[in-house]
Amino acid sequence: MHLRTCVAPPGRFVYGIHKPSYPVQNLRTKESVGPLGIIDNRDFVENSRNFPVKSFHVEDGESVYQIPNPLPFRGSTFILKSWADKSAQNVNGILLAQPEKTSFFETLQNVCGHLDRDQLDAYFTSLPDSVLLALATTSTDPVDLVKLAEHCCDIVHGTRTGLAAGLKFKEDSQGRIRAVIHNYPLFEALANNPHLPDDYKLAMVLRAGVQGSSEIVGDYHNGQGKTHVFEYLRRNSYIPWGHYASNMAEDAIRYSTRDLSSADMDGLRHLYYQRTFVRLAEDLDLPLPPERQSLSSEDLEKLRLEIIAALGQANPKNIPFNSTLWGWNYGFDFAPTHYRLHASHQQIHTQYAMLPGTMTALDSHGNELDEALPTYGCGDLVAETVDQYRTGHNRSFFDDYLEAIRTNQRTDGNTSGEQSLIVYEDEHVMLFVPKAQTSQWELQLITNMPVGNIVEADTATRASLDHALLLAQKILDAMGVRMVTSIEFSKRINSLENDQRLLYSLLPKLPESPGAFSEAQFRWINGHYPEDFAQKCRSHLEKM
Repeated sequence: MHLRTCVAPPGRFVYGIHKPSYPVQNLRTKESVGPLGIIDNRDFVENSRNFPVKSFHVEDGESVYQIPNPLPFRGSTFILKSWADKSAQNVNGILLAQPEKTSFFETLQNVCGHLDRDQLDAYFTSLPDSVLLALATTSTDPVDLVKLAEHCCDIVHGTRTGLAAGLKFKEDSQGRIRAVIHNYPLFEALANNPHLPDDYKLAMVLRAGVQGSSEIVGDYHNGQGKTHVFEYLRRNSYIPWGHYASNMAEDAIRYSTRDLSSADMDGLRHLYYQRTFVRLAEDLDLPLPPERQSLSSEDLEKLRLEIIAALGQANPKNIPFNSTLWGWNYGFDFAPTHYRLHASHQQIHTQYAMLPGTMTALDSHGNELDEALPTYGCGDLVAETVDQYRTGHNRSFFDDYLEAIRTNQRTDGNTSGEQSLIVYEDEHVMLFVPKAQTSQWELQLITNMPVGNIVEADTATRASLDHALLLAQKILDAMGVRMVTSIEFSKRINSLENDQRLLYSLLPKLPESPGAFSEAQFRWINGHYPEDFAQKCRSHLEKM
């Protein structure tokens, strides 16, 4: 059996190149030759080149590298050589431009002169919905954003300060208390614009409870009081059995990862570790911490060791919840056409849950079956790769993968160009650019030691993971990235596999790469060599 991966013994990357040359039978029956315009105000430009007279042969077509993903279930990456060669000549060009300063208010003043308040309100309220939404997502002027906020919902103002203090609420037909919001897409887009004044952010979206009745069941404070994170329970979620979110609190407003501190990251991740370890302790009948009390880092490590000891004494197959799920949707955007471009509220938060090993099985007639079905966790696909690689090569997949990364040679074979894929490394983890990126700017984080999940990660390893995740986000932010989806591939907690490594994938969304039929087939199109992207990432790391 041939495993579709670029990783091969004894620890190297293997990939292909297409050098196309092919015949084209001309089957066209008619022509539509005509002028397209004028060049230099002199001669007509015609489209005759689009209508060949005879059949022809394409000689020396564009070369394309095809790199199977290290993990076969993630498809293959295709790098057009001409694009990547051009990018290699200007690595500094791997950058997104910052948003332009935009102010509808200043434009009105420049065109119409001074306007009184009623006239100004009339201009804003008369704009079409699509223009309102475009302005809500792109304006950098607080005057614009306040006008739009007052238009899309009912704001309560402080009697003495005049600042936004809250929202007006009403009871719906089912007796539920709901905020008075007239245009929800506009409301959501405004609440995610970092240029909205903080008092409006607090009133509209940040203050605990304003978005709904989700219970806050955990929190984190650092010693200096500058970091404050809430843990919300998300009831009735598409992720069953307990879906949680660690969310920066109202007194620690963070709309960009450039504002995120190490203490903030520690807090976001601490709540994930804490919830996981407490849930496992309960399943293993271990003593639980007292109610209304957080665990310190030392307490977490002590509980982790108790869990490992209990797992060694018990039958690990009996653990009902044996896998973790962790993810982070950073950034938000809304198109004027109402296409939501990313699924996150920009007040930084991560999500996590524990997954059961099995679930109740039903047949198509609604009958419950005796044999349960296994649940899905994306780390299970990595486990299958590890097993298949061992079967095919009698070797460790991750040992060979790490060796291939460390001894990488440049994709285009240019020995004078950048060779390394590694962006950052310490004793415990490695942050690197995958040889086959599934997002054009994908970064991955892996444990250097055989640690497959957070239960196997000691205090130092967890700290390294947290630090490297923050570095990765800040590097991408420095390159202009405004939306990133991050996921964790973890080993089942009761797995006896000792080869699988804990792996994180950070997937930026780029403005001109929305994903289409190629990506739907797991064919990832790239315009640069991974080694050049790694070099660009390291250049930003040096400034931090």
